[in-house]
Amino acid sequence: MNEIITSYISNSFYIISGIQILFYLVVFGRLVFFNKETEANVYTNEEAVSVVIVARNEYLNLKRFLPKILNQNYPNFEVVLVNHSSTDDTNFLIKELQQEFSQLKYVEIKQDINFFQGKKFPLSMGIKSAKNDLLLFTDADCSPDSENWISEMVLAYKEDTEIVLSYGAYKTESGFLNKIIRYDTIRVAIAYLSFAKWRIPYMGVGRNLSYRKELFYKQKGFMSHYKIASGDDDLFVNKAATRRNCEIILNEKSKTISIPENNFSNWINQKRRHLSTGTNYRNVHLLLLGTLELSTILFYILGITTLILSPINIIALSLLAIRTALMLIIFKKFMIITNERKLLLLLPLLEIIIITLMPILNLSNLLIKQRKWK
Repeated sequence: MNEIITSYISNSFYIISGIQILFYLVVFGRLVFFNKETEANVYTNEEAVSVVIVARNEYLNLKRFLPKILNQNYPNFEVVLVNHSSTDDTNFLIKELQQEFSQLKYVEIKQDINFFQGKKFPLSMGIKSAKNDLLLFTDADCSPDSENWISEMVLAYKEDTEIVLSYGAYKTESGFLNKIIRYDTIRVAIAYLSFAKWRIPYMGVGRNLSYRKELFYKQKGFMSHYKIASGDDDLFVNKAATRRNCEIILNEKSKTISIPENNFSNWINQKRRHLSTGTNYRNVHLLLLGTLELSTILFYILGITTLILSPINIIALSLLAIRTALMLIIFKKFMIITNERKLLLLLPLLEIIIITLMPILNLSNLLIKQRKWK
């Protein structure tokens, strides 16, 4: 009986390992090994851009980061700043900056609309106030990593493109929590950018996202998911993106850098909010992501169990080594492309931490609902 159980567990591990290896070789490998530098596109080379930012009580971040956006090296753009019911000095800061930067447009919202949740109402107001069709989104606590950020994002557009996805990084700081956050951010980015590369786009991040205003109106804005507090970025992309209208851009100049949480509890709440939208994805996306996440969890559970029952199982040891090596290679290549550092040796430990946390956070979302974005 013990031999039958051992054989069953071992064979299951072989199958799961094969699935994981296919994900890394075929899906993720295409992203990092066939990532071409974007060439100048005459069609949108200097198309006017509206950068839309929503802020609530973000005075210090706006003072620090907004000038970096206003000083972008691009010939024709505006920045639409939506002040969402702030109680700090954001209003005075914006009026001061407007004296220096004529391209800064200010929209102030003093109260919410009852039936809209979270960030979607102020973001909708920002989009409607934008004068250009080409929209670019980031957050108040974000900074472009290059003065050519707008240029890089625009160059990804082709004639039929309506959405462009890119990478929103988190700043490297001291402490183990920072490493967890940055690993998780890279892990998520590799997944959504890889699937988009395979023409299966399922999400984007509001820290670094672009789409056309015409598409926003065509999709009736956020009305299909207005009751959900979060999801102004990923749920919109999940609904609006197709295999033909979505492109990606991945390089150091096109990324943004955000200020990470420095408190574990705050990060957990932030992560729960992001995870809460996932159940609303299309069924095909849920299937693919579920397969990826479940196979990752089972890879470790079955792998450890197999080696406990059969410590000298050469096949299991080989599969474990191959899959781990592929993970390290893919992540290293991604980090080289995006100029991320100081995570590689910790990747297996960080992966185990994240795959342990995710089921717990998903369960907590079923028991405790979140409603506010700030």
